[in-house]
Amino acid sequence: MAVYTEVSDDALLAFLREYRIGELVAFRGIAEGVENSNFSLRTTQGDFILTLYEKRVEQRELPWFLGLMRHLSAQGVTCPQPVAGQDGEALRTLCGRPAAITSFLPGVWPRRVRVEHCRPLGGMLARLHVAGLGYAPIRPNALGPESWGPLLALSRDRADTVQAGLASELDRALATILPAWPATTGPAALPVGQIHADLFPDNVFFLGRELSGVIDFYFACTDLLAYDIAVCLNAWCFEPGWEFNVTKARALLAGYAAIRPLTDAESAALPVLAQGAAIRFLLTRLFDWLHQAPGAMVTPKDPLDYLKRLRFHLAARDAHAYGL
Repeated sequence: MAVYTEVSDDALLAFLREYRIGELVAFRGIAEGVENSNFSLRTTQGDFILTLYEKRVEQRELPWFLGLMRHLSAQGVTCPQPVAGQDGEALRTLCGRPAAITSFLPGVWPRRVRVEHCRPLGGMLARLHVAGLGYAPIRPNALGPESWGPLLALSRDRADTVQAGLASELDRALATILPAWPATTGPAALPVGQIHADLFPDNVFFLGRELSGVIDFYFACTDLLAYDIAVCLNAWCFEPGWEFNVTKARALLAGYAAIRPLTDAESAALPVLAQGAAIRFLLTRLFDWLHQAPGAMVTPKDPLDYLKRLRFHLAARDAHAYGL
């Protein structure tokens, strides 16, 4: 989450008159994250999140995201719900940006991931995948393998200012990953469905030891289910010094398999899927690091964190590296 577009008091009050959610009590920007402008909103009827959609989120795709959240909630996955205005529509415009209000989820995201977080995470991810099978609309992954070469090209001329030799190292990595990427169609295809695609710790809330909900579906798409697991292995299973914690990975995978067992082909593909997830986040972070919006209330994330992860995955021989 972040703030790129400031919202004036007058604009906010006019916007809220389009809803029946009570009178404004408090309003503040949320600085975490990098994609949209997000605000914590409190009214006399409770707490909400206001999001102005920017950057990589296409307005024409917003109904897909909002519909997915409604569908998952109806299937028992705890996630934010779009709040409809008085006209019945959830998607509106504020300060020249598409905007929506969603319900607020209680809980705290884990600032330091522990092993006990990982099994419930895996179980929740599997439930999300199973629930998503009933959501028919398809959204291709705009940040899938076809995008990685073009993404690198956008940052190539300054990549080595972040670290010497970075562009060449990423070229070599792509030359390894792309030819080995699993099929999404045909007889050899891995299972495909609706995935979150951005399930970092700050998108998962806990109340004590209980997982209380998942947020931020604006990278969700229709893609390989096991790729979502690979994103989580990257985001949840490395220590602050970038050592891979196989105990956390084993707990995550066990929690997932208790709901939806992996196929043999999915297990075998984990190393290349983890490589792909690492390079996807490295490339988007690299772009954001080199193209920061002036004046934005946002903290860009270090792309080199994901270079260290990528190196681990490229050295992994098979799924045993992840605790299987």
